[in-house]
Amino acid sequence: MIVVTGATGNIGRALVPLLAGAGEEVVAVSRRPQVDGLPAGARHIRADVGSSADLRPALDGARALFLLLGGELNAHGEHPDALVEAAAEAGVERIVLVSSQLTATRPDAPSHARLRAFETAVRASGLQATVLRPSGFASNAYAWAETVRARRTVLAPFAEVALPVIDPADIAAVAAAALLADGHAGRTYELTGPAAVTPREQAAAIGRALGEEVAFVELSREQARHHLAQLMPGDVADSTLDVLGVPLPAEQAVGADVERVLGRPARPFGAWVERNLAAFR
Repeated sequence: MIVVTGATGNIGRALVPLLAGAGEEVVAVSRRPQVDGLPAGARHIRADVGSSADLRPALDGARALFLLLGGELNAHGEHPDALVEAAAEAGVERIVLVSSQLTATRPDAPSHARLRAFETAVRASGLQATVLRPSGFASNAYAWAETVRARRTVLAPFAEVALPVIDPADIAAVAAAALLADGHAGRTYELTGPAAVTPREQAAAIGRALGEEVAFVELSREQARHHLAQLMPGDVADSTLDVLGVPLPAEQAVGADVERVLGRPARPFGAWVERNLAAFR
């Protein structure tokens, strides 16, 4: 049995069918009271991943755990060792943690201190641990969906700064490989898209998929921070804007780990748009 936390998120929604399709019994964990549309072989358990006591029933009988830190766990909560120890006590042998590229590129960033602590905890656990460090998600473009639908316009800062955003479905595919197959224990995979793309290029890709022009309006950093600060803590907003506006060379580089694990290139941003076009219509 494999437990998938964050099962209703952008990665989890893709991961659960992959694991169930491989014949695994899957426990899909979320804080929602009910989740519809799960594939055969998967069942939902409501639990708060920020509480090891709350998660223990979901872990009972599991051999592997996919650990995604939602806001409640990334911002505060129990010491990371508590959750990892709960998994080990339940008999979990393998754990795949979704961390972030920034834990390596910006090791002193306060916004990612909890992720670094969880990386340390899973590596020291004695379990077969794999750490995934994705770059920015292609699905962050959902933030533009409302203005694209209403005005065929994208509003974003740093129009010409390119980053290799990753399709969450590729993160899910790498996670599935690490959960299902041997040979990934002790590995850290940096996951990026196949090419760096600017916000302006992303807006153009949405327009091509829609068959209509999508205008691009560049926001100042101050305007963008005002918006982000309504969605996340101020230090996280500042760290996000630092990456988007003044990325380090390592954050703009295209990694090879997706292809190394999956035997195929990472999907381009346009492919993500095509699959999720309904959000922008």
